[in-house]
Amino acid sequence: MSHDVVSGLVAVTVVTVATLAIGYWGLRFSRTTSDFFVASRTVRPRLNASAISGEYLSAASFLGVAGLVLAFGAEMLWYPIGWTAGYLMLLVLVAAPLRRSGAYTLPDFAEARLGRRVRAMCSVLVVAIGWLYLLPQFQGAGITLHAAVGLPEWVGPAIVGLVVLANVSAGGMRSITFVQAFQYWLKLTALLVPAVVVLVVWFGDGAPGVPEADGAWSIPLAGGGWEGLYTTYSLIIATFLGTMGLPHVVVRFYTNPDGRGARRTTVVVLALLGLFYLLPPVFGALGRVYGGDLVTAGRSDVLVLELPGVMLSGLAGELLTGLVTAGAFAAFLSTSSGLVIAVGGVLAQDVTSRLWPRRGMDGIVAFRAGAALAVLVPLAVAILLPHVGVARAVGLAFAVAASTFCPLLVLGIWWRRLTDVGALAGLLAGGLGCGAAVIWVLADGTGDGVGAVLLSQPAAWSVPLAFLTMVVVSLATSARVPGNTRRFMVRLHTPESIDLDRGPG
Repeated sequence: MSHDVVSGLVAVTVVTVATLAIGYWGLRFSRTTSDFFVASRTVRPRLNASAISGEYLSAASFLGVAGLVLAFGAEMLWYPIGWTAGYLMLLVLVAAPLRRSGAYTLPDFAEARLGRRVRAMCSVLVVAIGWLYLLPQFQGAGITLHAAVGLPEWVGPAIVGLVVLANVSAGGMRSITFVQAFQYWLKLTALLVPAVVVLVVWFGDGAPGVPEADGAWSIPLAGGGWEGLYTTYSLIIATFLGTMGLPHVVVRFYTNPDGRGARRTTVVVLALLGLFYLLPPVFGALGRVYGGDLVTAGRSDVLVLELPGVMLSGLAGELLTGLVTAGAFAAFLSTSSGLVIAVGGVLAQDVTSRLWPRRGMDGIVAFRAGAALAVLVPLAVAILLPHVGVARAVGLAFAVAASTFCPLLVLGIWWRRLTDVGALAGLLAGGLGCGAAVIWVLADGTGDGVGAVLLSQPAAWSVPLAFLTMVVVSLATSARVPGNTRRFMVRLHTPESIDLDRGPG
C-alpha cells in the first residue's frame, strides 16, 4: 500500500471519527423536538456563523471552483463571487424578518403567510432542491476516495450517507451545529496550509507559467458573444438570489435567538466565506501550470487533491495530500448534514409523522424517519447515475432555489398584496421552467444553439418569469389576500425589543 493511500485513509478516518465524536458530545444538549429542528433558537452569532459557513462550503466550493478555474479560466470565479454575494442579499432582504416569523422551516413560513396549499408546494420544492444539492456531495465523496485511496466510487457516498444519518438522527440541529463549526475551520486549514506551501514552491521554481498566461484566461466573459454574456449574467442571478432559497441555509436563521442575532450572524458569515474563497483560485491558477493533464483526462475536479503531490515529493507531499483529503471529506459531511436536517425536517412534518399517526410517532421519531428518507434517495441516485460535474450540479440547485423560494420570500416579506394563488402560480412557473433545464442537463446537457444556452443556465429567464407570474396573478386575485396579512407583516418587520402592545421598552 503506497504512502499516498495510507495518508488518504488516515485523513478520512480521522475526520469521520472526529465528526461522530463531536456529534455524540453535542447529543447531550439535544432533548426536545425544538432542539432537533432549530436548536431551540439559542445558537449565538459566532457559533452559528461558523456552522453556516461549514455547511455552505460544499463539494463545489472545496473541489469544484479550483477545477473550473483550471478547465475554463478566471470567468469561473463568478461562482465564488456569487455564492458570497448571495449572503449580502440574504442579509438585506430576508435574514431578520425570516427569524421573526417564528417558523421552523420554509413550508412553515409559507403556511403562516399564505396557507396550507402553498405549504404543500414548498414542501415538495424543499425536498427536490435538497436532493439535487445532496447529489454532488455524495458524488464528490466518491471522487475523493477514489482519487486518494483507490476505492470504488460508490464507497464514498455510502460512508458519507451513513455518518451523516448517524449524527443527524442522534442529535439533530443542536448536535450538528458543533460539528459544522468544527468542519469550517478544518476546511479552511486544509486549503490554507497547502496553498501557502505550493505558492512557496511555485516562487522557488521561478514563478513559471501563470504571469505569461494568455489574456483571454484572465478576463471574465472571455467566451465572448451573447452566449458568454448571457451565461455569466444568468449565473450571477442564480448565485446572488439562490442563496436565500436554499433550505439548509434558510433553516439556520431560525436557530438565532432574534432578528438582530440573524443579521450579526450573516455579517460574520460574509467575512468567513470571503476568507475561504481566496484559496480555491490559487489551486486553479497553479493547476494551469502543473496540472494540465487533469483537464485532458476529464479529472479537473480532483485538482485540489492532487496538486500538492504533483508539486512536492516525499513526506511533505503526502502530508499535504492527506490534509486536503480531510478537508474535502469534511466538506461533504458538513453540507450533507445541513441538507439532511432541512429535508428531514420537512419530511417529518409533512410525510413521516402522518404515515403512522396512531402508533405514537412523536416528533423526534418522525424526524429520524424523515432524515433516513432524505439520505437514501439521493444516495441511490449518486451511485446509479453517471458523474455530473460537482459545481455544475450545485449551480442548478441554486437556479431552482432562485426561481422558486427567492420570489416567494422577497414578495412574501415585502409585498402585502401577494396571494396564495399568485404564489402557487409563480412557484409552478419558476419550478417547472427551471426543472426542465435540470432534467435536460442531468440527462444529456450537450447541444448547440439558443435552446441549449438557455437551458444550461436558466436563471436569467426563470427568475423573472417567477416574479412576474406571482405579481400578475396576485393582482388578478386580489380578493384572496389573507386576512391576517397586515398583522403578520408587522410581526416580520418589528424588532423584538419593541412590545407591539406596550411600545418600545
